[in-house]
Amino acid sequence: MIGINIISVIILLGVLIFVHELGHFLVAKWSGVGVLKFSLGFGPKLVGKKMGETEYVLSAIPLGGYVKMLGESETEEELSPDEEKRSFQKQAVMKKIAIVAAGPLFNFLFAIIAFAMVYAIGVPVSTSRIGNVQEAGAAFEAGMHSGDVIVAINDREISRWSELANVVSGSSGDKLRISVDRGNKFLDIYVTPELVKTKNIFGEEVDTYRIGIGISDETFMERQGPVGALYSGIEQTWGWTKLTCLGIVKIVQGVVSPKELGGPILIAQMAGSQARRGILPFIFLMAVLSVNLGVLNLLPVPVLDGGHLCFFLIEAVTGREVNMKWREISQQVGFFLLILLMIFVFYNDIARILNN
Repeated sequence: MIGINIISVIILLGVLIFVHELGHFLVAKWSGVGVLKFSLGFGPKLVGKKMGETEYVLSAIPLGGYVKMLGESETEEELSPDEEKRSFQKQAVMKKIAIVAAGPLFNFLFAIIAFAMVYAIGVPVSTSRIGNVQEAGAAFEAGMHSGDVIVAINDREISRWSELANVVSGSSGDKLRISVDRGNKFLDIYVTPELVKTKNIFGEEVDTYRIGIGISDETFMERQGPVGALYSGIEQTWGWTKLTCLGIVKIVQGVVSPKELGGPILIAQMAGSQARRGILPFIFLMAVLSVNLGVLNLLPVPVLDGGHLCFFLIEAVTGREVNMKWREISQQVGFFLLILLMIFVFYNDIARILNN
């Protein structure tokens, strides 16, 4: 089990890091900027090969990567006039913004493609068959039975559980005419949803409408064509992006405990678990984490892409570069905070294992 977890997380992180750094690399090349090194991982070099001016490296610590560009730091050796033209610092501010933003952008594009692939191959979808009926609930009182298949609500055709749930929760408590198939006998049953308190994914108590039925384990495989799969990929990527941003806000607000944050160990466990379930769940997890990586890298924290973008946006507004000394100091602070965060999530991972 541990072996599968390790192999799975290496593949998962390797792909996501490669995609992210590939975005920086390609846009830098297209912009005419010299790229000195493309590294997957940090720390000591394991293997490497130089092709042209770029050295491609696989490093020992697989928790990130970087693209080193010509003239990216003032501590480098003096550049020739030709090298100056190709240095990162001498580019127009919009080019620098494009190069930095390309990493997170490629993560979002990868997520769209990965989600689309999953939907094109096929995903299991829960049918509208009722699994159980809660006693004394609205559906029970109206005469609904376990095993009934809901085929329509107020003449709107229903074939999947998500459609049923959306109609009921959005009913505002109005009486619904629910058409059911009970052993090839079709009945119309009138049910008034009840307002109940439940908890959302962040643990907050919210009001919603329910009729007191549970989902069954009956599913069907849904496969979409190229256009439909691409649309679903975009829709899923946008949905997970909003959810990730909302999760960050909830942590800042104190609604979600920071103890819920996970690090590499949790990711390895998740990757191993999904890999054992099959290639599609693994790709789906990879897409979700790619969205997370894209969002987190856009946070305005020095050392992250979002921090660099803040400096370049200030430059675009003021017409002057932010002092390199201040940038380096802020990046050192950001790196220190990032190390503290890594220590914290490692602690969470270990505590979670011990508690289990």
